[in-house]
Amino acid sequence: MKLTFFTLIALIGCLNSAFAERYLTLDAARKLCFPNADRFEEQTVRFTPEQRKSIEQRCGSPMRNLGNRLQVAFQGTNLLGVIMMDHVMAKREIIDYAVAIKPPGEVAQVEILEYRESHGMEIRNEKWRDQFKGKKAASKLKLNDDIFNISGATISCRHVTEGIKRVLATYDLVVRDLPSVGGRMPDNTKAAHP
Repeated sequence: MKLTFFTLIALIGCLNSAFAERYLTLDAARKLCFPNADRFEEQTVRFTPEQRKSIEQRCGSPMRNLGNRLQVAFQGTNLLGVIMMDHVMAKREIIDYAVAIKPPGEVAQVEILEYRESHGMEIRNEKWRDQFKGKKAASKLKLNDDIFNISGATISCRHVTEGIKRVLATYDLVVRDLPSVGGRMPDNTKAAHP
């Protein structure tokens, strides 16, 4: 049997897809990130060119997204935070993840939703994901500096770290000021730092 070039490429693509694993649905991630929430409001934010430029300048990497999907978590009328869904490219495939952010703009939790590469899935380890807790847009968020690397998963670690930095910049520059039920999302950091 003679394989053509295109047949070989298709087979390689199928093999890569065989490693894809969905770890969490969005609903499961919402329950993990904000277990006390009794409702979530979904929003899609579309960025203006000025917002995209500001986000790029803040995070130091290109802004490829035209917008972001958000899940705003409430308990009654109390805002618990926001879950921002995002994706980054690993070596060859996309990593889908969610970042839960508390109203002051700090990471509450990071969850890997789907990982499609054959290597590097160690980024799902709780110890690696937990190092983002409490990080804010002003945090350094640099691999091998304030974020440790995982040998064999360097590209995934780097790209997810850069993605979280971009998500935090997006929250700080755009999402924090979005209207929500009852008005603007509170900025508890301004009250704490007169």
